[in-house]
Amino acid sequence: MMEIELKLFGAFREFEPSGSVRLIVPSDADVAALRQALDHYAQQNWGAAYKPGLLKVSAFSNDAELLRDHSRVADQKGLALLPPVSGG
Repeated sequence: MMEIELKLFGAFREFEPSGSVRLIVPSDADVAALRQALDHYAQQNWGAAYKPGLLKVSAFSNDAELLRDHSRVADQKGLALLPPVSGG
């Protein structure tokens, strides 16, 4: 098992005053496992304001690129959760 610090942006930032969460995931976890761990954490800690649908369409990134669900998270630096952005 390993601890991951995930930076939160957009709507997710409203749930955590610190702007990040720490999650425990398996050592061989990929982004899909990280997404599942965050969903579990959110359901336990963020209450009715949490919308799982937003997490499903949000992207995960490291310091340099967007990550796919099959991307491993071990040794990634600067992991972040990026909700969709809209505007004009």
